[in-house]
Amino acid sequence: MKTRFLIIMLLVLTTVVSAKRKPEVFTEYTYAAKNAGTSVTIQFEKGPEHNHPLFAIWLADENGKYIQTLYVSESIGHGVFNRASRTSGQWLNGEIQRPATLPYWAHQRGIKNEYGTFMPTPRQPVIDAYTGATPGTSFILHVKTEKSLKGKYKILLELNQSWDWNEFWTNNLYPNDKEYKTSSQPALVYETDIDTNSPDKTYTMKPIGHSHYSGADGSLNPDLGTITTALKIAKNITVTLK
Repeated sequence: MKTRFLIIMLLVLTTVVSAKRKPEVFTEYTYAAKNAGTSVTIQFEKGPEHNHPLFAIWLADENGKYIQTLYVSESIGHGVFNRASRTSGQWLNGEIQRPATLPYWAHQRGIKNEYGTFMPTPRQPVIDAYTGATPGTSFILHVKTEKSLKGKYKILLELNQSWDWNEFWTNNLYPNDKEYKTSSQPALVYETDIDTNSPDKTYTMKPIGHSHYSGADGSLNPDLGTITTALKIAKNITVTLK
């Protein structure tokens, strides 16, 4: 009888706690609304380790060849960061190259800047139609492609969050690599296959690997065995076609 009472009390408490839980709030953004292409919606639900990561989202053909950027965090897309100075001791807005942030996207995009690297700069930025402030919480992003989609494609998302060290990716793993120290655990890449001819219109993105730890190249490493908290930045990411 006592055991049964305890079980009932636990069920009641669980119900009360669940009822008090607030539903996730999503902030909505719209980009490239004037394009004549296909409407794509990306819904990103933050995970327990989310702490203002940077993002790039792009479209590729069914073989993974880059077609176009759908969204990139403004600081990356314009090449200007808050607190940019590494030498002056002053925390000011300014231009800076941070190749470890989203290197897979940058190399897939394949546009060299005036320094011979693949990161956007103020002289060679990503156009404003695809850049915006980094969402600080869960978000829904609506964007139109440049051309109408017909057939099979891939949607990819790369994210990176500074200062997320773990037992493998420690701050002294590459002590002489200053770019590594701006990234900690390397950027993660998520992917989903989409098909405009399929009756399914919503697809779930899954992690497929991590980028180079300091952005020295555009490689993608499928081994996620050393990645821990970074895998909890996102709880759920879906893509919906309209």
